[in-house]
Amino acid sequence: MLKTEYEDIVAFHPGYYVKRILEEGGMSQEELAKRLDVTPKRVSELVNGLAPMSIDMAHRFSYVFDTSTDFWLNLQKLYEEKKQEIENKKVLAEEIEIMKMMDYNYWEKMDVVKDTKDKKERTDEIKKFLGIASLSSLKRKDRLVSYRQNENDINEISIIKGNAWVLTAIKIAERSETSPYNEKGLKEALPEMRSMTTKDPEVFVPRLQNILKDNGVVLVLLPNLVGSKMNGAVKWVKNDKAVLALNDRRKYADIFWFSFFHELGHVFQKKLKVLSVSTESELELTEKEKLLEKEADQFARDTLIPSKDYESFISSKNYFQRSAITDFAKKVEIDPGIVVGRLENDKLISYKTDLNKLRKQYKIRA
Repeated sequence: MLKTEYEDIVAFHPGYYVKRILEEGGMSQEELAKRLDVTPKRVSELVNGLAPMSIDMAHRFSYVFDTSTDFWLNLQKLYEEKKQEIENKKVLAEEIEIMKMMDYNYWEKMDVVKDTKDKKERTDEIKKFLGIASLSSLKRKDRLVSYRQNENDINEISIIKGNAWVLTAIKIAERSETSPYNEKGLKEALPEMRSMTTKDPEVFVPRLQNILKDNGVVLVLLPNLVGSKMNGAVKWVKNDKAVLALNDRRKYADIFWFSFFHELGHVFQKKLKVLSVSTESELELTEKEKLLEKEADQFARDTLIPSKDYESFISSKNYFQRSAITDFAKKVEIDPGIVVGRLENDKLISYKTDLNKLRKQYKIRA
């Protein structure tokens, strides 16, 4: 293409000027090729904007038209600069549109980007923080989050925000120093982590983060990014360091702890090249992925309430009585709301009963 235009910028290929010279001087391309001692094809490609003005061609043109070599090379350089300027403007326009979908305030409130209203500065800030060259990469379904949901269940915004949310967790985790991954130590800490279900977040969050950090796992608690559909994720950033990310969208204690132990189950699976995510959407998983999810679910259930104890409790048929639930929770040393949440999930009791009041809500500072 001899001329590229966008808004108020025009980029002229060197061939544009060569063509004009030939037209004004009445010289054919074949004649020019003979004078340059090159094939007609090379001239044709240049004149039609299909080939650049090379150093060799610029040198030949300097003799034919009594000019300097730099004259022709500068035309090529100017053309490339203008083309890049046009491309940058197009990219910025697209990224500004993407930025409108992302909610800049989300990252601003976390103090990871600067406070600015300038649209270009905002896109630059987000790209630098997330460590990506282009915001358009967040639109790819295979960027980080493997979106294989039903098409009716996803949209471009959820793809962009889902990828951005996971990248945010990874970038925050990269700043944290951890000990090498220690599966044995992590498993030995399970009883203590389980006991935290009866404590308040102000007490258990710092201790939980330290336990995980000492065993090669960074716990990242993020605010909910509305529209991302992300609940949690596990990503190995090194062979001996994993990121376990959770958001604060689902405030109930039983959901928080089930999500935590579910993701921890994925950590124990140690699939180094797999990003495991929990979303609001129903994922279309492969058989292998279904098995991994099933294992993580079972790990979370059994860790919170041992299966034998749970089976014995529900066989008594007293699970609909408040006193029975609180007594059972005390026996297995778990928060009563977790028992209620399990019963509701198993459809043994309704979400609408007074028993739901036993489920406490957290205010976890992400």
